[in-house]
Amino acid sequence: FKGLRVFAVFFFVAFGVLAQDLPSYTDRCAEGSCYPATGDLLIGRARRLKASSTCGLSGPETFCIVSNLQADKCFECDSREMYNEVTHPNSHTIENIVTTFAPNRLKTWWQSQNGVENVTIQLDLEAEFHFTHLIMTFKTFRPAAMVIERSSDYGQSWQVYRYFAYDCSTTFPYISKGPVIRVDDIICDSRYSDTEPSTEGEVIFRVLDPVFKIRDPFSEHIQNLLRITNLRVRMVKLHTLGDDLMNDLEDVMQKYYYAIFDMVVRGNCFCYGHASQCAPITGGEARVEGMVHGHCVCKHHTAGLNCELCENFYHDVPWRPAEGRNTNACKKCECNHHSTICHFDMAAYIASGNVSGGVCDNCLHNTQGQHCEGCKPFYYQRPDLHKRHPDICTPCDCDPQGSLNGGVCDSVTDVARRLIAGQCHCKASVEGKRCDSCKQGHYGLGQDPLGCLPCRCNPLGTLPGRACERNTGECHCKRLVTSRSCNQCLPQHWGLRNDMDGCRPCDCNLGGALNNDCSPETGQCVCREHMFGRRCDQVKNGYYFATLDHYTYEAEDAEFESGVTMVPRSLPVDHHATWTGIGFANVPEGKALQFTVDNVPQSMEYNLLIRYEPQLPDMWEDVLVVVMRTRNPSPSAHCSLPYADQQRVSLSPGSRYVLLSRPLCLEKDKKYNLSMLLAHYSSDDHHHLPNMLIDSIVLLPVVRDLELFSGTADSEEAWEMFQKYRCLELSHTIQKSPMTDICKEYIFSASALLHQGVMECECHPQGSLSLICNSIGGQCPCRPNVVGRKCDTCSPGTFHLGPSGCRSCECDKLGSRTPFCNVTTGQCPCVPGAYGRQCAHCLPGHWGFPHCHACFCNGHSDRCQTNTGQCLACREHTTGHHCERCENGYHGNVLLGSGEHCRPCMCPDGPGSGRQFADTCYENPNSLQLHCLCSSGYKGPRCEECAPGYYGNPQVAGGRCHPCHCNRNIDMHDPGSCDTHTGICLKCLYYTEGPRCQYCSHGYYGDATTQNCQSKCVCALGSVEQSCVDGKCECDRVSGQCPCLPGVEGLNCDHCAPNTWNINSREGCQLCQCHPTHSFSPSCDALSGQCSCKPGFGGRTCEECRALFWGDPEVKCNACDCDPRGISTLQCNKSTGKCMCVEGVAGQRCDSCRRGYVGKFPECQQCHQCFSDWDVTVSELTNQTERMIGTVDEAKVTSVPAAYHDTISSLESGARQLIQILEDNEAQKTLVHNKALLQQTKYDLVAQVSAEHGRAAEELHSLSEESHKLQESMEEKQQQALLIKHANIRGAADSIWQYHQQSLEAEGQVNQATSDPQSPMEQSAGLRQASEAMLNAIQGGYELRLQLQAERLDKMNRDLDQDDLSQLTSGPDSCGGCEGLGCAGEAGALQCGAAGCAGLITESNKALNKAKELDHDILDSLKEVEKLHRMVSDARGQADEAKLSAQDVLSKANQSKSRVEQTNQELRQLVQEIRDFLTRGADLQRIEALADKVLKLKMPVAAGELKNVTMEIRQHVASLTSVDDILAESADQAHMAEMLLHQTRTVSMFRCVWLYAFVCVCVCVRVLQVESETAASELKLSNITQRMLDAEAGVGEAKQKILEASSSAENTNRVADYVSEVMEQTKRVTGCPVLILALRNSCIYTVRLIKLTIV
Repeated sequence: FKGLRVFAVFFFVAFGVLAQDLPSYTDRCAEGSCYPATGDLLIGRARRLKASSTCGLSGPETFCIVSNLQADKCFECDSREMYNEVTHPNSHTIENIVTTFAPNRLKTWWQSQNGVENVTIQLDLEAEFHFTHLIMTFKTFRPAAMVIERSSDYGQSWQVYRYFAYDCSTTFPYISKGPVIRVDDIICDSRYSDTEPSTEGEVIFRVLDPVFKIRDPFSEHIQNLLRITNLRVRMVKLHTLGDDLMNDLEDVMQKYYYAIFDMVVRGNCFCYGHASQCAPITGGEARVEGMVHGHCVCKHHTAGLNCELCENFYHDVPWRPAEGRNTNACKKCECNHHSTICHFDMAAYIASGNVSGGVCDNCLHNTQGQHCEGCKPFYYQRPDLHKRHPDICTPCDCDPQGSLNGGVCDSVTDVARRLIAGQCHCKASVEGKRCDSCKQGHYGLGQDPLGCLPCRCNPLGTLPGRACERNTGECHCKRLVTSRSCNQCLPQHWGLRNDMDGCRPCDCNLGGALNNDCSPETGQCVCREHMFGRRCDQVKNGYYFATLDHYTYEAEDAEFESGVTMVPRSLPVDHHATWTGIGFANVPEGKALQFTVDNVPQSMEYNLLIRYEPQLPDMWEDVLVVVMRTRNPSPSAHCSLPYADQQRVSLSPGSRYVLLSRPLCLEKDKKYNLSMLLAHYSSDDHHHLPNMLIDSIVLLPVVRDLELFSGTADSEEAWEMFQKYRCLELSHTIQKSPMTDICKEYIFSASALLHQGVMECECHPQGSLSLICNSIGGQCPCRPNVVGRKCDTCSPGTFHLGPSGCRSCECDKLGSRTPFCNVTTGQCPCVPGAYGRQCAHCLPGHWGFPHCHACFCNGHSDRCQTNTGQCLACREHTTGHHCERCENGYHGNVLLGSGEHCRPCMCPDGPGSGRQFADTCYENPNSLQLHCLCSSGYKGPRCEECAPGYYGNPQVAGGRCHPCHCNRNIDMHDPGSCDTHTGICLKCLYYTEGPRCQYCSHGYYGDATTQNCQSKCVCALGSVEQSCVDGKCECDRVSGQCPCLPGVEGLNCDHCAPNTWNINSREGCQLCQCHPTHSFSPSCDALSGQCSCKPGFGGRTCEECRALFWGDPEVKCNACDCDPRGISTLQCNKSTGKCMCVEGVAGQRCDSCRRGYVGKFPECQQCHQCFSDWDVTVSELTNQTERMIGTVDEAKVTSVPAAYHDTISSLESGARQLIQILEDNEAQKTLVHNKALLQQTKYDLVAQVSAEHGRAAEELHSLSEESHKLQESMEEKQQQALLIKHANIRGAADSIWQYHQQSLEAEGQVNQATSDPQSPMEQSAGLRQASEAMLNAIQGGYELRLQLQAERLDKMNRDLDQDDLSQLTSGPDSCGGCEGLGCAGEAGALQCGAAGCAGLITESNKALNKAKELDHDILDSLKEVEKLHRMVSDARGQADEAKLSAQDVLSKANQSKSRVEQTNQELRQLVQEIRDFLTRGADLQRIEALADKVLKLKMPVAAGELKNVTMEIRQHVASLTSVDDILAESADQAHMAEMLLHQTRTVSMFRCVWLYAFVCVCVCVRVLQVESETAASELKLSNITQRMLDAEAGVGEAKQKILEASSSAENTNRVADYVSEVMEQTKRVTGCPVLILALRNSCIYTVRLIKLTIV
């Protein structure tokens, strides 16, 4: 019966899971996924089972059972043979657990060895199977711990299905105990690990728990969960019932082992939904009835042991498991009958959009491709055959030498890809159908990888349109190009390029390059040394090319005779110097200069240039120049005979240079002496000593003879250009103009030819800032005060060339003859008597520069002060300006010639003795008696005593008299004012005291050192009580500060500190403690302490409801509801609302008799005395009882039990666990013991809690008594404070009087600042009225002009309507041809204004019609703008409302006292700023401009109003952003209006009318282009034009508002920005009401202007 029950359970569970997760095995595979039937996987696989431990395998083993009912408890196990009921009934091998459904089921089982805990049972399957659930029936106790594991890779890796344990927390501490949340959760289960039942206990495990609804049982996740190749059960712990603790372990462990009756592993063959049945595996287990085989009988064109593959040639889609109704069958490959083999390619499948992934293998018939759909290379598809035809691919017919890829042609015809089947693709230089001929410009088919050899003609050097010769490949070159391929320039040419000649000349610089050859690629010429650039026309750093006047010889360096002087000149500051060198040589008539020339760069002719500066008005007639040679020049072609070695020249007074008439012949490396004699000045002028300032002479090479300008036609052209740009004249003058590029190039070449290259800079290392000079002329950058090309000479007036340049001479203007010093020593030329390098002072012993005199010192000194002549270092004890008297301490007559000397004054001893106490002395001439003039502090005939006010002992050596340090607080004439020996002050004056009279006397204060102790200490009520005794107060002796009580301030402690009160308390001032939000300020009344409460609040600190109200002011205040007959005061309790009753009355409203009184309210009479006695007793007992109850309740919450709460909770949790453990009979005793222990613990805790409670009650009682004492002490202190407060009436009255005076003074100041005619407030009001009047006047004028313009326009419209225009078309009929004004043709002829007539009326009508069309378009746009106008109007209304609200708030805020005080302060600041502005020297124009600027600033006043107006304006802008969209929708009809709107956005609003009038004038001008024959017709035409202009202007006036509406968006944006800017300005000037009002008025005017624009 029990076996039948197990089988029923097994059957139900298996088929339940199968019905839930898998379709029925009878489902046909053609309809979707199909699955084989499930069964026991152990059937037929007993040999694939193995156990790690089996009893009796090596011989018989004894085992016992745990039982008290059976007599026999031990048996034998012998598993050496398989089980046989007759022959081997004691065999318990692992094969016994396979279910056979035999009647002797409980007679066979598998059993492990005794006491072995870690035992494994493993099933190894031959293929993949679906595993659904496991059922194990144990003969012994089920394992105390067990694990079920699976493998899907034949044992390579294992995954856990489920943990089982009696105690999961101990055995598997890191595994969750559930519950299972997901179907694949791994938990530890305790249901199948108990000791009950002791036999036939089951372990059931389902892979898919029935509690989960599996939405997709075919998902990969679920399939992986079910798929297994191996199953393993690991039993890791035995149930031993505690016997393992006994000593005889071996005998005990004979009773504990694992034993299993049977095991069911339910599953089916795993075929991925592609098979409904399975067959035995070849070479596998023998067929057994009920066995679940492992080889799937695959459907859906699948294959493999588990249908995990596709059949051959069914690889067009990827293999996938079948899912539900979707078979996911393998698809046959499409190879177009050209192959029978294929494979799957995922890349091809994805590329096809998941349509086809089969790739055909071994394509036949010369085909290729994924589906054998294309031809192999060198074949193409015949368009006349089907693609499955065996002959579909035909060989290509292409020349292999001329076609690409060896002759491959297009395999198919595809128009989109420009492919034609069989078409050859020729190489780049080949053409033809078969690619068998060369293209033009090529030759030699097959001789080049591109097919033919290219002509290789360089297109830059080849003539355009001319290819090479087809036979030879010879190219046709341009004029300056050569070589076979035209890729080279002719000699002396470079830069092959695409122009007419092909190359450019080298054009090397004739002087900078060695020749005219250059690089054919870069054009780089061969440069001389230190030159670079493509043309060799640039100089390297550190070198330069010389200018033509480079060889300049300074006159001041020449040799000259006596009478010739050098005239140095300082460099000018504000202009260039008119000389070279350091100055001139002043040559008188008849004198000569000798110049030495030894640096001629090249043998050739040179022009001699003389530079000079005229000094006289007439021509210097005769100047002789003589060249003195050491020998005659060598015969050479560079000079022409005869030599001009002696020439005469005249010097013109109107010029600064002269050129000799003939050049000089000079040779290189020769030395010449040039003499220049100024022979005769002028025959007409008899000047006494004529002279001339000669600057220098210059050798100018005759560049005409250089190769640059001679020999060729190009040279002649260059010489003409050289003369044309006057390049030579630049070298004549000293002050040169900027050199042109042409002159610069010619002079560069000439210099290079002249010097065979460039010249080195040779900058002086100390005098120049850099070693790199200017490349033109070689001028080095000189340091300050340094001159010369090389910066090697100090400029005139400086000396000592060094690293910082030259130092200025700084010669004294009075003491030196010239401002120029010696360039080496810096010594200036001094006038007689002057001395020093700068000639700035006199000789030693002299004074009075520059007119120096000898010092006069009566023979007692040799030196004196250089400016005053006062003698210095007087000798023989003399002193004075001229050493004319004795110095202090001496006496005598020391004047020169007296013969006397200075003698010491003996007062009492002489100078240097240490006892000289007299400044001087004198000797009576009659009595010859010495009289000492004592120093301060001494007296006596010989100054041997101290004077009054001094102390010391001058009688001893080193003794002195010192002034008594009494801070001038003693009488210096009183001998007893201080001690004469110690200096201690004895008679202090001026209310001072102390050993130095350094303190003020007690009761006085001030600065004793300045005799300022006149103030008497006065300490008021707020001072410390001990500070005043008997009317005399003590204060700080310096500051006079009295010792104040806490919170009291003031020198006299006469007022409370801010935010404090109650100075009369004699304990100091108390904090006001005003509520921070319920009061206006933190200050309170100084006497009462009453805070200034806001409406609705009361109490001293404003924390309560106002008077006669009660409640929480933060929530609600209620009026006191009291019966007036029973109350003692109108104010009820501020917290509870309870009324304050009179004696004998009680109740919330004081409307009933109190307890202890009888009668009817309000006539209440007191009860007998006995009632009062008993009532007191009962009340005390009641209060004590209530306090005890409260103490106990508090202890329950806050006392000891709370501290032991966690301990008690822990014990209760342990008790619950013990109760569960005690279900076992063996632990009953432990349970009783634990219960007793728990009960004892509870008793102990209760006792401990009670003790703690008692102690807490005692502490509470002591705290209560202490609180009562503190309460009584507080009441006593309050009573004392009240008595002190009311005791001193005079102190309170004094304070009140003082505060009253301060209030009157403040009131007067406020009235003066606000009501006085000259006050800032009145001035600001007057200025405001003037501003408003000016603004109203401007606005009125503007409105008046606008009205006049409107009336004028209306009048013009009325006149135009009344005028008869028909007169303009009436006239004579003789005009003919309809060409004139008033033409009227015959019947049937053209009439003016008819179609085809080009007269005035026709043109006017066209213009009028066009204007009407434009009018219609603008009206349409006007409708759209009207919509926007309404939106703007709505926003304007909202803005006006916000404006009114803001103004209301502003008016209320201005009423407050704090705002008035702030405004007054800001007004005072403004007045000060205006005063500062006016006192800084501002003129009337600046003041007027500033006033105008202020009046023009228009801005709202309040910050809220500013925000509202700004928001309103930005809303207008946002609402107007759709104007462009609306206008864009009007398409062609609104094109003109859109153009006008676009124009108006870029111009101002008031120019729109004129713009439209301009359009009308353009139309009229077009009409006026018709020629008129008579003047009258022209006049009438003009009138008509004017009237049309007026009419169109009227239309334009009507359209203007549309344009203004469009412009208003930008205007509004600008106003918004303006408002923001002015808001920032307003923040900076908020202290000035005048500016605020002006800004507000201006903003209102701006808003009105916006409204006018919108309307």
